[in-house]
Amino acid sequence: MRNLRRAELETGVLTVEVREAAFPLEELCDFAARNNRKRGFLFLSKVLGKHWPAVPTTMRRVHAYLASKLDLGPGPWLFVAMAETATGLGQGIFEAVLDQHAGANALFLHSTRYRIPGRRFFQFEESHCHAPDQYLYEPLDADQRNVFRNAHELVIVDDEISTGSTLCNLVDTYRAHNPGLARVHFVAITNFSGERCAERFSARLGLPVQCVAALHGAFSFQSADEAYAENTAPAFGANVCEPGFVADRLGRFGIDRQLHVPVDDIRGLVAGLEPPARVLVLGTGEFMHVAFRTGLELEAMGFDVAVQATTRSPILPGAGIGRRLVFADNYGEGIPNYLYNVDPSDYARIIVCHETPPDGLTDLLRQLGPACVPYRYTEPAGLSYS
Repeated sequence: MRNLRRAELETGVLTVEVREAAFPLEELCDFAARNNRKRGFLFLSKVLGKHWPAVPTTMRRVHAYLASKLDLGPGPWLFVAMAETATGLGQGIFEAVLDQHAGANALFLHSTRYRIPGRRFFQFEESHCHAPDQYLYEPLDADQRNVFRNAHELVIVDDEISTGSTLCNLVDTYRAHNPGLARVHFVAITNFSGERCAERFSARLGLPVQCVAALHGAFSFQSADEAYAENTAPAFGANVCEPGFVADRLGRFGIDRQLHVPVDDIRGLVAGLEPPARVLVLGTGEFMHVAFRTGLELEAMGFDVAVQATTRSPILPGAGIGRRLVFADNYGEGIPNYLYNVDPSDYARIIVCHETPPDGLTDLLRQLGPACVPYRYTEPAGLSYS
């Protein structure tokens, strides 16, 4: 199956060729213009829950499909999701793998833009991004560190693959600390890196590589000659967070189990509402997966649910971006944050899931209006690190 899609963006013309797909292109993504001279386009996922409201059960169906296509050998298995966009996707795929492989010796981490003093990390680069520096922390738990340092299979999850350079940069950095790594898997919703990508990545890395995606194809982009409509907005600032400012046990520093949101918390968040009221469950920045899990539970209760997250990524209005809110960053970096394609008046309740202290949400909550409820997930008690 081959078909072409042409998108005229403010920054240029994007042409996409679909070669193989488990889901129609129109169900998986649209396109938008990045306010970024390094890369002027964006594959705007409809099933990621980042820049477009997504239905939780649809997201879970994509997670399960991608997990089922992984050809995993002997463990331990290390799953790494790319910040900020794919943190929730990666954790969803990790949990789907746990569903499909009971008792698996597996660990999930996601990369991050934030530095926490006293924590050991590896650094690699996402060169096309406004904020190119990425950090991957060693787990805090001793048993999880052992899995991290001795994994046989590395599964790297991103929302889309175009050149694969960032993923290869991460493999090179990680492999220097785990020379026993046997195989690598690149997983994405859409893979536009072209034909024979696994062979090319294998030759580049010197390791066997599997490429898994819901859609495989290729793209070309012809950049516009004229200047962009907006000045490039900063996407990084004072990115140092003190311990306790962000969650320790939910993925940034290692998690080896499925995440569960307490039933009493779920009921409290929709107190006074009756199904099928419309509810938006909103993650913040890298903190996405709690919103997805909360959304799944609410959908099971009969609510009309969408899941999304705020972002630091500056995208130009137009094409697949119909609305844009701009507000202060809750992580304290002093940079603009954004929420795309959301009209707050469409929802009876908006639940904002956050890991940071609540005072950083003031601007966002004000713009979302009186239907908004903040939810700071409480990490499970009884877990200790050594």
